[in-house]
Amino acid sequence: MAEKAFTDEQLVVFLRAGNRVAYEEIYRRYWDKLFEWASHQIGVEDAEEVLQEVFLSLWHRRADVIIKRLDVYLAVAVKNLVFNFFKSQLTYRKYQEYLVFKELEQSPDGGQILNFKELTVAIEAALNRLPEKSAEVFRRSRFENQPVKEIAKHLSLSEKAVEYHLTKSIKYLKDTLKSYHAEN
Repeated sequence: MAEKAFTDEQLVVFLRAGNRVAYEEIYRRYWDKLFEWASHQIGVEDAEEVLQEVFLSLWHRRADVIIKRLDVYLAVAVKNLVFNFFKSQLTYRKYQEYLVFKELEQSPDGGQILNFKELTVAIEAALNRLPEKSAEVFRRSRFENQPVKEIAKHLSLSEKAVEYHLTKSIKYLKDTLKSYHAEN
């Protein structure tokens, strides 16, 4: 089978029939382009995982999936998994924040709740010790409810950089406010 001589449409027909050589040719044709886009969005390591998932799914669903345009099908599959990746990261961050504030509500004796005003002062003090960019990203995200994409655009950062600053800020606040709570 001379793979290069076949069109995408022909490769899809061969793929549906379970032809591994056609699958490997599809992989060779599209991996680099899809990887370049995905790694720009979410980083190299996560992009590799996303593409592995896309290509594994393509192989496992080959007999059931209807593909009219292979390039579009693969691009949409990667885009959807990148979107799901961002959603899971956001959910994880919000859960981490929930744990931080839940932990602060509980005192060593189990019943005392930290005064909200003291907590607000502690949060502001901690934010003021963060690098300026990290603090600004955190405030825009959590106090102004700006989405990552909007923050990235306004601050001329990549979405990945905004995610980094948020993760860094949350970890710092968790550590700092945990020790603040322990002192009270």
